[in-house]
Amino acid sequence: MFLTEEETKMLAGEKGPAVQKAMQILVALGESFGAEKLLPVNNVHMAGSSVLVAEEAGTRFVEDIRKQGGTFVTRVTTNPTAVDPTQWEQIGIPESDQVLQKRLTGAYAGMGANTCNTCIPYLVGNMPRFGEHMAWGESSAVVFANSVCGARTNREGGPSALATALTGRTPEYGFHLKENRYGSFLIKVETPMRDMTDYGTLGYFAGKIAGQDTPVFEGLPNHPTLEELKALSAALAASGAVSMFHAIGVTPEAPTLEAAFGDRKPAKTLVFGEQERQQAENALNKEPSDHVDWILVGCPNASVQEIREVAEALEGKKIHPDVSLWVTTAGAMYAMADEMGYIKTIKDAGGVVVRETCPFLARSRVIAPSKGYKTLTTNSAKMAFYAPGQFGLPAHYGNLQRVMQAAIDGVWR
Repeated sequence: MFLTEEETKMLAGEKGPAVQKAMQILVALGESFGAEKLLPVNNVHMAGSSVLVAEEAGTRFVEDIRKQGGTFVTRVTTNPTAVDPTQWEQIGIPESDQVLQKRLTGAYAGMGANTCNTCIPYLVGNMPRFGEHMAWGESSAVVFANSVCGARTNREGGPSALATALTGRTPEYGFHLKENRYGSFLIKVETPMRDMTDYGTLGYFAGKIAGQDTPVFEGLPNHPTLEELKALSAALAASGAVSMFHAIGVTPEAPTLEAAFGDRKPAKTLVFGEQERQQAENALNKEPSDHVDWILVGCPNASVQEIREVAEALEGKKIHPDVSLWVTTAGAMYAMADEMGYIKTIKDAGGVVVRETCPFLARSRVIAPSKGYKTLTTNSAKMAFYAPGQFGLPAHYGNLQRVMQAAIDGVWR
C-alpha cells in the first residue's frame, strides 16, 4: 500500500500516538481490502455515537484518544445517542445511560465533532457534494449519500470513522472506485408509488434480494421527495447490506439505464408490482392482533415536513390514553418545528417529540418492558423490519395516515 511522506510520518508516530493508532487501523483496513493508497477526506459521520453501541469499553477508548491529544482534522457529525438530553427519564431511559452518554458525547465534542446526534446529517449542515470522498457510518445515511447525492463512501464502523477523523484519510476501495458503483440488477417498478411508506416497502423488497449488490430502479416517479428517498435508502440498508442504489432519471449517476449499469447487462430483472408491494407490506406486519401501545414515527429521524404531517393529523385531537407516540428527530429539526408550532400541537395531543436518540440506539429492551409496551406501530419499513428481533416487539406497519389513526383510536385497523 503506497503512503505519502506525510502519511508515513503519521504511521511512524511523528504526529502523536492517537494519529499513529489511527493510521495503523486505516493501513490494516486498506490492506485487507486490497487498497493501493489512502484518499484525502474532509467529511466523517460517526456511527459509534451511542453508548448502547460503545458501552463502557468503547467510551473509554474514545476518551483515551482524546487524552492522547487526538483532534479531529475533518468535518465530523455524530449519529443518534442513547438518550434524549431533556426528557430521558420521562421516556424510560436508564440514568446509567445518561451518565455514560455525557462522557462519550463530551469526548467527541472535545476533539472537535459537531454533536448533532442524528442519522440525517445531510439535513443539519453536512450535505455531501457530488463526487466527494467521505467516511460515513449509519447505513441509511451511507445509501442516501452514495445514491441521492452521488458522494463516495463505504459503510464505515466506529473505529475506522474515528481513524479517518483523526487523519483526514480513508483507504481507496469499494464505493470510492467508479467501477464498483455500477448497478448489479434491475427492478422495474410497475405500481404507483403513493407515499414514503411505499418507498420503504420497495426498499425492503429490493434489499432482501440484493444482499450487498446495487439495485437499479426503473419506473420511479421523476421527482420523489427527500423523505421518500430517505425511506427507500433506510429500508434497503436494513433488509440487505446495500450501500447504494440507482433510480433511472432520478439519481445523479443514472441518467440512463446504460449509465447505471456501465453499459453492461443487468444480472437479472425483477418486477415490483401491486402484488409484490402487498406481499412485502404484509411481511412487515408481524403483529396479528389489533393491539397498539407504542407508536414510532421518524426512522430515519423525521424531517420538519414529517413532523408537520404528524401535527396536522393530530390538530384538535387526542392520542388514546393507552398509547405512547414518539416522533424522533434531530435537535435542529426540533428547533425549526417548535418555531412553527408543530411541537406544541403534538404535545397538546399527548405525543412526545424525542431528540437525539431513537429506539435502535436507546436501550429499548429496557424501555419497552418498563413502560409495558407489547407492540410497535410505525410507518418505517426499517423499524418494522428490526423491531421483532432487536426489541422483541412485533410490528404493525402502514402509511402515516393509518398509523396516526391508530394513535387516536388505540387499535390497528
